[in-house]
Amino acid sequence: MEEPGAAEPPPGPRPLLLPAELLRSRKGRLLLAESVLSFIIFICYIASQATSFMMAPLLEFLLALFLFFAYASKLNEKFKGLYWPLMDFLRCVTAAIIYFAISIAAVSKYNDGASKAAGVFGFIATIVYAIDFYITFNDLVTFLKQGSSDSPEGHKSEDEDSNSDSD
Repeated sequence: MEEPGAAEPPPGPRPLLLPAELLRSRKGRLLLAESVLSFIIFICYIASQATSFMMAPLLEFLLALFLFFAYASKLNEKFKGLYWPLMDFLRCVTAAIIYFAISIAAVSKYNDGASKAAGVFGFIATIVYAIDFYITFNDLVTFLKQGSSDSPEGHKSEDEDSNSDSD
């Protein structure tokens, strides 16, 4: 028999909705902005003469969407073996560099409006990804410092680490 105090979650689409705490967080907003910008840039490149650049925004859109749902479903807490901050940092750095490069090429080489729009949105995405990798870098440094303090070598005192032959 079930206990009267044990309540089951109500059936319906509630488990599919994103947690509001992620949407209120800085990381959630950045991931959402990255996803939206990447999708807009992808659509612009499809409609432009610069269709050879459409693969980079599509991949960045899918990666940002994956990380958004991974953080929403708290996969980063379930899979501790992956270095989530490092993975996110590398994604942001490569995305910022790639968006900057293809935006310069799209704006300077192609004359149609969709290519120019994709280039402008690409420069905006470069700024968003740069902000994200700056914030993620600070989180990564904190994450790595916590990892080094858990190791036995991290518990040495300053006297043990110093090589003081000046006695």
